[in-house]
Amino acid sequence: MKKKILIPTDFSKNAWNAVIYAADLFKDKECVFYLLNAHGSTAYSTSEMMVSEPGTLSYDTAKAKSEEGLAKVMSMLDFREKNHKHSYSTVSQFNDPLSAIHSVVEKRDIELVVMGTKGASDYENRLFGSNTVRVMEELRTCPILGIPLDARVVHLKEIVFPTSFKTHYKRRELLYLVELAQIQAATICVLHVSENQELDKEQKEDKELLEECLEGSSFTFHELGGSNVANGVQRFVESRNSDMVAFINRKHSFFNNIFSKPMVKELGMFSKVPLLVMHDLRN
Repeated sequence: MKKKILIPTDFSKNAWNAVIYAADLFKDKECVFYLLNAHGSTAYSTSEMMVSEPGTLSYDTAKAKSEEGLAKVMSMLDFREKNHKHSYSTVSQFNDPLSAIHSVVEKRDIELVVMGTKGASDYENRLFGSNTVRVMEELRTCPILGIPLDARVVHLKEIVFPTSFKTHYKRRELLYLVELAQIQAATICVLHVSENQELDKEQKEDKELLEECLEGSSFTFHELGGSNVANGVQRFVESRNSDMVAFINRKHSFFNNIFSKPMVKELGMFSKVPLLVMHDLRN
């Protein structure tokens, strides 16, 4: 069965790099890539969007610009070495980015969203663009893989999975992490950062459950002392030159912390390392 992967694009360099990264990451898999451009939300107000329809100037102008941009992306793909396992389909939708992504994920049965971490309109000193943060927080029906501008795929050797061992896991929550590790023959490095590295009874049980969930992949466990999880993860990633960071987006989790303003400034690793966001299926 072909993998269905959605790649939103605003025609920025970061968005193009996300297309290339996804194609290289799944080069040995049969895939259909849907290239989505949500247009109209930057040039026109929300109220104008609600009343815009085919035949109005705002709609037709935005649609023409969107279709022209998607055609250019397709022509750029023609210059790359053709992979007969891959096919591409374009989607132009007059909508805000999050709503458009929700719509395509539902209608096309998308299993993964791959997107650049910053768009054309985001400030240079921000690690994550506003649209990326919204999608990672609110799209809970499939995993999201955020790709920084400088990220390249050669071969993923390890994926870092930070955890507190304070929650029990479900196998289906981690399916994509396990599959990605299998595809790339990568090791999942389970990282626990804590001042007290001795696990209590419940943490030990959660660790055992996690081992069961990761069956079928190569994985290792690592401990780091310290109270600052973000700094610990960053030190670990940089010291080992890790290729990706993955975690489950839960309330009161690592995810909530990394997007606080002080924390984002500390996490320079995400300017180069892709971020795989999975979701707590119980919420």
